[in-house]
Amino acid sequence: MKVTVYSTPTCPYCKMTKDFLKENNIEFKDIDVSEDQEAAKKMVEKSEHMGVPQIEIDGTILVGFDKEALKKELGL
Repeated sequence: MKVTVYSTPTCPYCKMTKDFLKENNIEFKDIDVSEDQEAAKKMVEKSEHMGVPQIEIDGTILVGFDKEALKKELGL
């Protein structure tokens, strides 16, 4: 399973998302879109949303911190 989190350092929901993944021992790649403009552009192209966090799980995009949607997508 490939998990990528698009986030910014000042976003509280990004921190909640990453904490949730860590608590459930889910490995993920964290991309800071405030520093990486190319990644930010790619994120918007994939989801058509500018908000963070965005979580990509095996090609499926979730926008925002939704614990139930994350659990379902991760099979928890």
